Amino acid sequence: MKETTSIHSPILYLQHQYELLKMEYEYEKEQFKQQTELMGIGRKVKRGMCWYPLNIGRSYYNALNQLVVEVERREDKDIEHLFEYGRPVCFFTQDISGKLNYFPFVATVNYADEERMVVVLPNPDALTSLQGREMLGVQLYFDETSYRLMFEALKQVISAKNNRLAELRDIFHGTQPASVFSFQPMRFPWLNPTQEAAVNKVLHAKDVAIVHGPPGTGKTTTLVEAIYETLHRENQVLVCAQSNMAVDWISEKLVDRGVNVLRIGNPTRVNDKMLSFTYERRFESHPDYTQLWGIRRAIRDLYARLHKASDRENIRTKINSLKDRASELEIRINADLFSEARVIACTLTGSASRLLIGQKFGTLFIDEAAQALEAACWIAIRKADRVIFAGDHCQLPPTVKSMEAMRGGLGHTLMQCIVKQKPDTVSLLKLQYRMNDEIMRFSSEWFYGGMLQSAPEVKYRSILDFDTPIEWVNTEGMDCNEEFVGESYGRINKPEAELSISQLKSYINRIGKERFLEERIDIGLISPYKAQVQYLRQLLRRDAFFKPFRSLITVNTVDGFQGQERDVILISLVRANEDGQIGFLNDLRRMNVAITRARMKLIILGDASTLTRHAFYRKLYEYIEKLHEA
Repeated sequence: MKETTSIHSPILYLQHQYELLKMEYEYEKEQFKQQTELMGIGRKVKRGMCWYPLNIGRSYYNALNQLVVEVERREDKDIEHLFEYGRPVCFFTQDISGKLNYFPFVATVNYADEERMVVVLPNPDALTSLQGREMLGVQLYFDETSYRLMFEALKQVISAKNNRLAELRDIFHGTQPASVFSFQPMRFPWLNPTQEAAVNKVLHAKDVAIVHGPPGTGKTTTLVEAIYETLHRENQVLVCAQSNMAVDWISEKLVDRGVNVLRIGNPTRVNDKMLSFTYERRFESHPDYTQLWGIRRAIRDLYARLHKASDRENIRTKINSLKDRASELEIRINADLFSEARVIACTLTGSASRLLIGQKFGTLFIDEAAQALEAACWIAIRKADRVIFAGDHCQLPPTVKSMEAMRGGLGHTLMQCIVKQKPDTVSLLKLQYRMNDEIMRFSSEWFYGGMLQSAPEVKYRSILDFDTPIEWVNTEGMDCNEEFVGESYGRINKPEAELSISQLKSYINRIGKERFLEERIDIGLISPYKAQVQYLRQLLRRDAFFKPFRSLITVNTVDGFQGQERDVILISLVRANEDGQIGFLNDLRRMNVAITRARMKLIILGDASTLTRHAFYRKLYEYIEKLHEA
C-alpha cells in the first residue's frame, strides 16, 4: 500500500485517507460483531465494555426534553469501564441457558461515573421494556455516528471548489503558502518569550498556526491567551478537542479568565463550576424555561390521553398548537444563549451538533490536535475561516485499531502534515515548568532536538536531598516473567507488579508517612498494559499499608495519564522475554508521555536485557546509569 505521506495532490491524499478510514470502520465493526456474538459476558465485563447485572433507577425528562434512565452496576465496581458521554449502548437480558437477548433499540450515555450511568432512551416504550426485568445488562454499541460524520466531512472537503474549505485544503496539503497579517507584535509580559511568540503567531495567521507544546511547557496557558486575544478581534470563536476531558479542561481555564463559554455536549462533570456553562444548565436557567417546561408537560399529558379520548382531533390540534409554541420558545432561548456566548466549546464530532447547523466562525482552535484523526478535524474545520492547532505530535497518537489502516497512514494526523509541509506556521514552546531538569533532559534530547529548558523554579526540585531523580530497577534475573492474557489486554507481569508495590512502599517509608500525608505528595503508577494496571490496583487495595494514602495514588494506563502530572511516577514496563519482543512499547510517543508525568521522582521497572535491544530504551538506560555515576 502506498504511504500516505508520499501523495502530493491534496485530493488524492484525502481520497486515500477516506479509503483508510473505511478500512478502520470495517475492521472495528467486525471486531464489535465478534465481541458481541462470541465473547462471554465475564470477559466483556472485565474489559470494561459491559455492566452486568445492573439496577434500573429513576427515569425522567431532562432539560433538553430527552427521556433518561439511571442505571447502576451491582458488581465489579472497581473495573475501569469505557462508558462515557455520547457513546451508544444496547441493553440485554440473559436467559437460563446463558443466551443474551438484546433489546431492539440503541440508547446513548448522557453521564457516567464509576458505578452509575444516566442513559438517554429513544422513546417511552424502551423504558417500559426495561422496567421490572431481572438479570439486565448494558454494553457499548458500535458507534456508527462518528464514522458517518467523518466520512461526510472528507467527502465535502474532497469535492470543495472555489470556497474557503477548498483553499484551506490546498494550503494544508498542497504547495499554496500560508499567509499572514502584518502588524507590530504584541507584548505579553506575563508569558515567557516562546509563549509570547506563539500567541503572536496565532494572531498574525490568516490561514493556520500551530502551537507545539511539549510536556509541562504551558500549552493550555498559551492557548487560553491566544483565544482571549482573538476575542478582542472577533465576536465568537469555536474551540474543539478530540476528547470531552480536554474540552472541559480548556473551557474551565477560559471561564477562569472571565470568558463566557457555552459548552455543547457532555453535561457530565458534576462540579457546579463545570455545569454552569453547559448548554443544558444554561437552557434550564433561562427565564423562559419554566414556561417551556410547562408546555412540554402539557404535550406529554395530552399524548397520554390521546389513546382513550373520543375527541382525538381536538386533542391533536391542541398538541400541534402547543408544539409550535414550544418551538418558538426553544428558538428564542437558543438565540439568547448563542448571542451571549463568546466561545462555543465542543468535541470535534460535537461540532456537527444540530445546535451549530449553519453557524460559521472566524477562528477554530483545536486542542489535542495530535490525537485526532484528520477526518475528525475536518468536521469542525468546515465551519471556520482559519484554524489554530495545539498539541504535541511527539506524545499520544490517535487510536487506530486496524494494523493495515495504521500502516497505510491513517494515524498520520493533519497537524503532523502541516508541521512537515508548513514549518513556518509552527511555534515550539521551549520552557517547561513541571519536571526536575534530569527527568526532562532525556525527553528533550530524544524528541525535541535538545531545545527544551527547565524553568529555574523546577530545575532542581526533589522530595529527598541527594536523591537521584530517575531510577531504573532492572528486573533481569528476578523471575519477573511476562504472560499473555488476551488480545485487548496484551501482557501482565505479576512479579514485576509486586516489585513495583514494594518499591513504592519503601519510597513512602523513606519520605516518612507523616510528611507524605502532611504535604499530600501524590503518586502515579503507570503501565502500558491494562491487565498490569488492574493487577496493580488489586495489590494496592489488598495491602493495608496503603490505606491512608489511597486518595494520593492513581493507577492507570499511559493513555489515562495524558495531560496529568504527579510528584512521583512509577512505570512498570511488563515486557520480559528472550526474543527482545516489546510489542507496542515500540510506540515511543507513549513512553514520552509516561516518563514526563513525574515532577520530582521517576522510577522505571523493566527487564533491561529485553528492552535495551531497542535503541530508545538502551539510550534511556545508559542515561540513567550515568546520572547514578555522577
